[in-house]
Amino acid sequence: MMDTSGILETINMIKLYNLDIRTVTMAISLRDCMDSDIDIVCKKIYDKITNYAQHLVEYANEFENDYSIPIVNKRISVTPISVVGESCVNPDYVKIAKTLDKAAKDVGVNFIGGFSALVEKGMTKGDELLIESIPKALSQTERLCSSVNVASSKAGINMDAVLKMAEIIKKSSELTKDSDGLGAAKLVVFCNSPGDNPFMAGAFCGFGEPECALNVGVSGPGVVRAAIESLDKNADMSELANKIKHIAYKITSTGELVGRKLAKKLGIPFGVIDLSLAPTPAKGDSVAGIFQAMGLEHAGAHGTTAALAMLNDAVKKGGIMASSHVGGLSGAFIPVSEDAGMIEAASNGYLTFDKLEAMTSVCSVGLDMIAIPGDTPVETIAGIIADEMAIGMINKKTTAVRIIPVTGKNIGDEVVYGGLLGKAPVMPVNNLSSKGFVIRGGRIPAPIHSLNN
Repeated sequence: MMDTSGILETINMIKLYNLDIRTVTMAISLRDCMDSDIDIVCKKIYDKITNYAQHLVEYANEFENDYSIPIVNKRISVTPISVVGESCVNPDYVKIAKTLDKAAKDVGVNFIGGFSALVEKGMTKGDELLIESIPKALSQTERLCSSVNVASSKAGINMDAVLKMAEIIKKSSELTKDSDGLGAAKLVVFCNSPGDNPFMAGAFCGFGEPECALNVGVSGPGVVRAAIESLDKNADMSELANKIKHIAYKITSTGELVGRKLAKKLGIPFGVIDLSLAPTPAKGDSVAGIFQAMGLEHAGAHGTTAALAMLNDAVKKGGIMASSHVGGLSGAFIPVSEDAGMIEAASNGYLTFDKLEAMTSVCSVGLDMIAIPGDTPVETIAGIIADEMAIGMINKKTTAVRIIPVTGKNIGDEVVYGGLLGKAPVMPVNNLSSKGFVIRGGRIPAPIHSLNN
């Protein structure tokens, strides 16, 4: 018999509560594009991307219509470009960046990620050249995203890279000051970055990935909130967690169905399903709204970190029962500018920088899309990065920093990016100096539990 209640529930999730496939991201290995000649490298990169991804947007739009499930973003991730460019006699990473951007435009995707380097244990010459080129590359492209992994639970924290990335973040913002530092909004610094993440700005095609694969990111904060609100107000925490697991199972099943069918039509393997609850500025599509449904007055109240921990865990438990190919980040995102409830909480002073940092110990990523004063010292930014990397390193989880020191803006001013990037108030940071600590350089050793071979 037809399960009419299940069909109606899915329709309501899509139409009323913003359930969508947040992104389908084609991961493409560029390892065979290496050459000593930069022009040959760029030609190989362009040809390979446009060959594999030529039908990505077209087929995704067809599936969107066939299944009536919105697929919001179509994206591409590639092998970390520091490695590809390093093969050239005279590497020109900005030229490669423009090639990636042109390929992304020509196949019609929203973003292309992988202008990246993995430097948790040290930098090669190629890594150094790519990192130095990031501000210029992001200021001269539209769809390019960049990420740098500076720490891991196995290697520790590369403090030289931390300080360098603080400088790069500030330069990226300054070169795009006419758009409120948009360059920094497309740049993320990681600890324990996964190579199968479909979400930007941190997506890249990891070294253990196949030639090409399709990774899918689903999202449904509004669906989770509605499910919680359907419970009795006196439901205990176990009932709450079970309800979240139940709805996460359904969200994941829907995402994998679309992902597998789309991958098959594209003629490539299905990669992973990322369970992350990625909010948007749209009304009702907020992780902060979930906290309110749980009983908190607003995001930032005491208890927010506990609520986020339970949410993250329940989403993963429900999703893992629906799919054997869960990967990426998988959990709840807490970006400030991309979540209507977080924007409100930050604007009203309910949510401080320190509270956000505490929440990153249990969330899916880290300090995300936070605008700070443009005159924030580089050493303070480095201190912020170091703190966040430490949380990821010690807890063996992915953490990240995507902050925007907005040139010419001060505490209380607002930055507006539009679309999924939303808007945000400029938040205060601690004025105490971190300089004497971060300029020491070297590597903070990995914790004792890294010795687990």
